[in-house]
Amino acid sequence: MASEELARKLQSRLSATQETIARPEPEQSPVRPKPQGSDAACGDSSSELSAKLTRRLDINEGNAAPRATRVFNPYTEFKEFSRKQIKDMEGMFKRYDTGKDGFIDLMELKLMMEKLGAPQTHLGLKNMIKEVDEDFDGKLSFREFLLIFRRAAAGELQEESGLLALARLSEIDVSTQGVMGAKDFFEAKMQALSAGSKFEAEIREEKEERKRQEEEKKQRHAAFKQLQSTFCS
Repeated sequence: MASEELARKLQSRLSATQETIARPEPEQSPVRPKPQGSDAACGDSSSELSAKLTRRLDINEGNAAPRATRVFNPYTEFKEFSRKQIKDMEGMFKRYDTGKDGFIDLMELKLMMEKLGAPQTHLGLKNMIKEVDEDFDGKLSFREFLLIFRRAAAGELQEESGLLALARLSEIDVSTQGVMGAKDFFEAKMQALSAGSKFEAEIREEKEERKRQEEEKKQRHAAFKQLQSTFCS
């Protein structure tokens, strides 16, 4: 009796096993493989964006300096002007660059024009910058500042232009012809370009002037020493 019961249990378990094997498994949706390097690309993009935002924040907070822009040589690019003229323009530019960032923005230009006695409206100031703003950043670099005097000397500025007023009131003699009369500007420019020794001569003059000042300083020092020894003896 026990043997029959055991046989029935074995037969029942065997039937259940066969039924499970015969039943088809449900279909699974295929797993699409990720594109090769997608995780790495996403990670690189995120880290690059994070680095840019961090640097921008550091610059805004004064913890990092902005990347330097392309450096140009005003003496070679603006050969129609002498070294003294360019130095005078540079001095004027730095005087009104109150932010010391290498640019004259709209508010600094407003102050400049007021100091020169030719105040401009907000729209007038924007138009002044727009006339020479080659990189469209809304402010004047030193190179763009020099362009004002180049165009003024060439007679390329309108009489009502605020830039012409700036050039005239700056008291910087921009060429032999001057801002007031630029008919023969290009002829004067060619003469300046052909005078290859012009800048070299000016550099020599500057060096000689510094040398003379050093000599005078030494002479004064020696005279003071001699006077001092006379009183001490």
